[in-house]
Amino acid sequence: MSFAKQISKPYIPLAGGAEDGWSKEDEATATCFCGGVQLAFPTEKPGLVGTFLCHCTDCRKITASMFASNFIVEDMYLKYLRGKENLSEFAQAKSIATKNTMTNSFCRTCGTLMYRVSSGFPEKIIMRIGTVDDFNLHETKLKPRVEQFVKDRVAWLSEAEGAKQVDGAFY
Repeated sequence: MSFAKQISKPYIPLAGGAEDGWSKEDEATATCFCGGVQLAFPTEKPGLVGTFLCHCTDCRKITASMFASNFIVEDMYLKYLRGKENLSEFAQAKSIATKNTMTNSFCRTCGTLMYRVSSGFPEKIIMRIGTVDDFNLHETKLKPRVEQFVKDRVAWLSEAEGAKQVDGAFY
């Protein structure tokens, strides 16, 4: 079986505390590490806006990694399946390159960053690809199409194949 055929079906490994993630043709779930917060989001337009990697210094710090893998959904399409009351927010603008205030929503129990909202685009939710339960979506519908703030990408990391390269903010 070719790799493309292998990734056409949902692959939801045990990754964290939840065992109830799901994926349909046009919608899937994202769950925090402990399983306390679970969201449903669109995997197609018009609700799915775009996918990208961000190398800005703010994303590097907030993810404790060298970049953030993100996707954007229209807020009207996001559904809270459980744990909305378990989200804690932290907002600031000091280190944001666009100078917009970025509000970060974390699970209070395990600390997973579920999403961010920019004051410049309050109707858009910036979610993390790593929270998505169906790992095949990481390779298919949520594969990053853009890399932004590439000027801040570490030298030992190559550009993502097929992704548009942008020096500043694209989204």
